[in-house]
Amino acid sequence: MKAIARYPSFLIWLLLAAVYAAPAWGQSPTTTLKGRVVDADNRQPVPLATVIIVGSSPLVGQITDEDGYFKLTEVALGRVTIRVSSLGYEDRVVPNIVLISGKEFYAEVELKEAFTTLAEVVVKPETDRGGVQNEMALVSSRSLSIEAAERYAGGIGDPARLVSSFAGVAGTGDGNNDIIVRGNNPRFVQWRLEGIEIPNPNHFSGEGLTGGPISVLNSRMLANSSFYTGAFPAAYGNVLSSVFDVDFRNGNTDKREHSFSVGALGIDFTTEGPIDRQRRSSYLVNYRYSTLGLLDQLGVVDFGGVPQYQDAAFKVQVPTGKLGTIFLFGMGGDSRIDTEYREFEDSEQVTSRYSQRSRVGIVGVKQVIATGKDAYLKTVVSYSGNGSTTGGMRVFDTPTLEEDSDARLANTALRISSTIHHKLGARHLLTAGVVGSFFYFDFASKRFDVAADEFRVGQDITGTASLMQGFTSWKWRIAEHLSLVSGLHLEKTSLNREISLEPRASLRYDFTDRQAVTAAFGVHGNMTSLSNYFAVVYEEGQPIQPNTTLKLLKARHFVVGYENRLSDQLRLKVEAYYQSLYDIGVETGESSYSLINQQADYSDRRLESTGLGRNYGIDLTLEKYFSSNYYFLVTGSLYQARYRGSDAVWRNARFNGNYLANVLVGKEFPVGKARNNTWAVNGKFNLLGARYLMAIDLDRSIANGSAVYDEAHAFTDRGENVISLNLATSYQVNREKVSHSFKLDVQNVTGNEAVIDYYYNTVNQQIEEGTQLSLLPVLSYTLNF
Repeated sequence: MKAIARYPSFLIWLLLAAVYAAPAWGQSPTTTLKGRVVDADNRQPVPLATVIIVGSSPLVGQITDEDGYFKLTEVALGRVTIRVSSLGYEDRVVPNIVLISGKEFYAEVELKEAFTTLAEVVVKPETDRGGVQNEMALVSSRSLSIEAAERYAGGIGDPARLVSSFAGVAGTGDGNNDIIVRGNNPRFVQWRLEGIEIPNPNHFSGEGLTGGPISVLNSRMLANSSFYTGAFPAAYGNVLSSVFDVDFRNGNTDKREHSFSVGALGIDFTTEGPIDRQRRSSYLVNYRYSTLGLLDQLGVVDFGGVPQYQDAAFKVQVPTGKLGTIFLFGMGGDSRIDTEYREFEDSEQVTSRYSQRSRVGIVGVKQVIATGKDAYLKTVVSYSGNGSTTGGMRVFDTPTLEEDSDARLANTALRISSTIHHKLGARHLLTAGVVGSFFYFDFASKRFDVAADEFRVGQDITGTASLMQGFTSWKWRIAEHLSLVSGLHLEKTSLNREISLEPRASLRYDFTDRQAVTAAFGVHGNMTSLSNYFAVVYEEGQPIQPNTTLKLLKARHFVVGYENRLSDQLRLKVEAYYQSLYDIGVETGESSYSLINQQADYSDRRLESTGLGRNYGIDLTLEKYFSSNYYFLVTGSLYQARYRGSDAVWRNARFNGNYLANVLVGKEFPVGKARNNTWAVNGKFNLLGARYLMAIDLDRSIANGSAVYDEAHAFTDRGENVISLNLATSYQVNREKVSHSFKLDVQNVTGNEAVIDYYYNTVNQQIEEGTQLSLLPVLSYTLNF
């Protein structure tokens, strides 16, 4: 508690420093707002477009040049909204652009061609602020802006934690950033960077998972992102649950800028600037090093050891003319933790020791080139790798530590993606593409079997595999207020002869200027992790690999929705959905085991592709956009997630919480004589319905030396509802050429400790409870210059 008490005094010191650093009276710092206007469908520049700052007096604005660029200088700091208009296009409004000292703002604005003819055109502004830029996405999609990422309480700059505030999305409550979307396993989430699939971008992550305690993706690198929760467009394959599609932003093409941040989670440095100003080429680089050890030493959080991590990322933009624009990008992260446990805190005897190291990295090149005035081709090539090394020792019959487990799991992948976009007037947009993924893996693991008194091999293989995908999609604007998107996705793995044909279709009808209904259907396939295919199973004491020909996991998604723009700043959205999962890997025979419930590592069972699942529910969103210096977001979901194993019994799935709710609210207070500094207060209340748990058979666990679950009564026990309150406060100070930002983000301020899982303690041979992440204060300071 003494350590926690140091935080407020440290914050006061920082705030005093901020006051001291505040701009002198009479100074009114300004900055530059610039960007480019392009056609949303063919990516061609839109010259002679009008860009104005809404509400400016006198009016501030500019006409784009022949390449679509605009540049507004000496713009007052704070929040601004721009309106972009051009003859033959629908107006586009970009709200809540946050301008600070020491940082120019770049906005790429996409305009949609007006449906009506030139003589009939009546320009209407775009009003779907939460919509993604993907023209093929009509349902179950949401954009995540960097402005919101900095604002939401409890997000700590982590994209995955931020989307857990959206309808239909639940966190796990244990401190990791895994996301449960519409009751699905977090393993069914797909991450993408710069238009191509990437491995799990998180530190301290296990095999096959998609989350972790700390994200490698740094919010200082990100542009606005897209998040999909179901019935995905045809371009997205190899995914069942949701897609998180992120891009790195481009570096400043005119001047060099830097950012330095220090806080409880890490020391962070970002630099960007032009390579060739005339060609508009640029670079953006970020590096971060962990300071989690500080929290451990202060006693704020007991990690049982000192977590260490570091990560880096970069993006280079090179316009070439005839070869289009070339982008080089990459990121990498390395993390490790060594922990020791004692039966009693004051005991000198170490009863177990565990170490984990995880790594992830990706490098890639992307080319975007016009193939005519109405078409462009986007090609991405990437090489990625990820893996983990774990080892455990514990006390068995003697006080001496003995080896208990050892695992080295490594994956690498070469991916190639190419997509053509072709616009046929204002009514039609066609896309088609191919994706090739080529995998190399090296798996080795073993664990000591107490009952057999010997080590059992879990993985021992080096090999290759591949996944080929193709897709096509067509958007037809049937009428001004009616759009239809249809498409087909195809998947073929090298592991079996199966070809998965996956039709997709979605419809949107705006029956008034403020109301719309939507509907969508899609079939979706997904490879399980390679370690599941090649796991070693013991039958009659002999090791075999029976799962190499498992089918793709599949799901049919059905979605209907209703949207109502209650006012210019208030939106209501409701979506109902049904998901039918099939070809799910389940244990052969009569068993409750299913990959729908799989957590870390790999399956050690003989599997067959006969399992089923079904998820259904309703999601609600009521959002007041940021205006008049405040906002609120209310989301809620009622849902069911059930599955059937090989025993033909329908049960609650592990990630079925039945309900969830979020209330986010925040307000900003302009301060200072020039009112260009900002004090902000944000809060988030989160309720997660209790998850279903697998009971542990204590007697059999003692005899086995490790946890043995009561699978005959799978997921009949239940944990407790997870209730958390997150609060954040920040202070932004703008000087003439630099800005300072101080932020305190406290998760679970009430210290609630709901029971969310059980585990077997091999030392004291007791069943113990796992609880939600307790109070966690995260303090940070950022300097932009």
